[in-house]
Amino acid sequence: MSSDRLKEAERVLTICNACRYCEGYCAVFPAMELRRTFTAGDLKYLSNLCHNCRDCYYACQYAPPHDFSLNFPRAMADLRMDTYSEFTWPRFLSGSFKGNGLAVFAISVMSIVAFAAISFASKGVTAIFGTHQGPNSFYRIVSYITMIWPFLLLAIFAIVSLWKGAQYFWQETVSNDKPLFDKKAHFQAIWDVLRLKYLDGGGHGCNFPDDRFSMIRRYLHHFVFYGFMLCLASTTVAAIYDHLFHIPAPYPFFSWPVMLGTIGGLALLVGTGGLLVLKFRMDRLPAADKAYGMDIGFISLLFTISLTGLVLLVFRETAAMGTLLIVHLGLVLAFFITIPYGKFVHALYRYTALVRYAQEQSEAE
Repeated sequence: MSSDRLKEAERVLTICNACRYCEGYCAVFPAMELRRTFTAGDLKYLSNLCHNCRDCYYACQYAPPHDFSLNFPRAMADLRMDTYSEFTWPRFLSGSFKGNGLAVFAISVMSIVAFAAISFASKGVTAIFGTHQGPNSFYRIVSYITMIWPFLLLAIFAIVSLWKGAQYFWQETVSNDKPLFDKKAHFQAIWDVLRLKYLDGGGHGCNFPDDRFSMIRRYLHHFVFYGFMLCLASTTVAAIYDHLFHIPAPYPFFSWPVMLGTIGGLALLVGTGGLLVLKFRMDRLPAADKAYGMDIGFISLLFTISLTGLVLLVFRETAAMGTLLIVHLGLVLAFFITIPYGKFVHALYRYTALVRYAQEQSEAE
């Protein structure tokens, strides 16, 4: 981790701790005010507690061009990016966050090519470009083993990797014996996540994409979060249908897997599409330069997964189904591969930081 970024974060937090003008904007400032000095663990914790609402940047009297040149969101974002690499498991993959946007694109292309190669080799050209209807029609394009096992194994690996990352984060940022499993703190953190509380800028919204207050970023994150959860529920219900009740896909439109997936896919499409627009329009000064490509890559991947899934639903009984299924599954595979090594990890570390914040605030009462 760069000592320069740690020093800059400490400098910024020391100035802010003396000023305290922005203490109503988010959780970082109440947490900051519990400290007189900042250890490296404190700095890493606070950087992940920051939700990048940017309200403090535009309100700050010491922001550029002041001599202090205080850029709080950027200092937190730079350090936050370093923590992603530092807490990566296994450690030798810590460099995956460099050039992450291009890596996500390359992995997506290779995943689609891999699915296409396997499908053409095992099923043949006629099957891929043919019209298939009724139960098991997806398996006539991509075999059951190819469709299930890679995702299952990658999901298990991602869970282990994320769990190890959460442990590393907790060990590095908590200086006492507070347990990670604290029921009360987790309930509070979950409630904060479900509301996306700290994207409200103290009630007025984020200064995003510019210096005007707006709730649009918070609303779009709601679309992404709940859309993703509905798609996850759709996949889970479909697995129950297939493996427990032996009802193979594809399912009729008015079935739980399809309805949940359709609503979730549309929500993801709206949320990710809107966030991409905001990203392209945003003020880059309060942002970490190396986070931009990672953010765009992650949001674009979710957007294309949602889009291809919905298009596949519309054309699943036509000759286009084979091509659409291969592209969609390739993109989903890329998502599973990059879960522990891309923007997705911000959810893990922000949640873990919120658990610690809930503990600290409970002790301070």
